[in-house]
Amino acid sequence: VQLVESGGGVVQPGGSLRLSCAADGFTFSSDNMRWYREAPGQEREWVRTITNGGSGNSYYYADSMKGRFTISRDDAENILYLVMNNLKPEDTAVYYCNAQHTGAWGQGTQVTVST
Repeated sequence: VQLVESGGGVVQPGGSLRLSCAADGFTFSSDNMRWYREAPGQEREWVRTITNGGSGNSYYYADSMKGRFTISRDDAENILYLVMNNLKPEDTAVYYCNAQHTGAWGQGTQVTVST
């Protein structure tokens, strides 16, 4: 079982990034997928969930990111995405993807929002 995040980087406030999480070794389409983030000195924070597509995807949002972050998934390619718009310095963190039922975590990708 493997999850590999990519797409992080340094961006100015107001900018955008798209994170990707490539999955392998489990039935991606059957699992609920989640993004978390962890800022320096803080606990890991839930960002977004997208449920498996069996009965229609559902999206659950953390309020601080609502309207700015969009989660999606490509079950044909086994990839999870997180599009982040209007980024703020407080969004600086390591972003992780997680397969809820499988219990797998990726290694994380660093997002830095700074001038």
